[in-house]
Amino acid sequence: MATSGIQALNGTWEYVDGEHFDEYMKEIGVGLTTRLAAKSIKPRLIISENGGKWTVRSESSVKTTSYDFTPGVEFAETTADGRDVKSTIKFEGNKWVHTTIDKNGKKSVVIRYVDDKGQQMIDMECGSVKARRWYKRA
Repeated sequence: MATSGIQALNGTWEYVDGEHFDEYMKEIGVGLTTRLAAKSIKPRLIISENGGKWTVRSESSVKTTSYDFTPGVEFAETTADGRDVKSTIKFEGNKWVHTTIDKNGKKSVVIRYVDDKGQQMIDMECGSVKARRWYKRA
């Protein structure tokens, strides 16, 4: 298994912690009931690549979602909270940059990378709100 660059994201990841996630969800338009439910969910992420096509699967006791993408190619995505967005994921150096635009034109950027401690960091930004979640390799 690769331990650096984009390939380092391959594998199974367990949720560790996060900060400002509720504020981020509110900014992207997630309703109160869904935000309250999301606070207690500690998802497991499974990231894989096969022939240049990537899959991200998020599993929890409440819901399992997944999406497939080819880097640099726009795709329609239904987010875990049910929003329909247009997404593009590009690889920039050792980071993957996931840009979504919802039906109202609201843009969100999520950046994934593996830090120097081997944790997957997920930095999220929408408007003036920034949040972070991090995961450890399972």
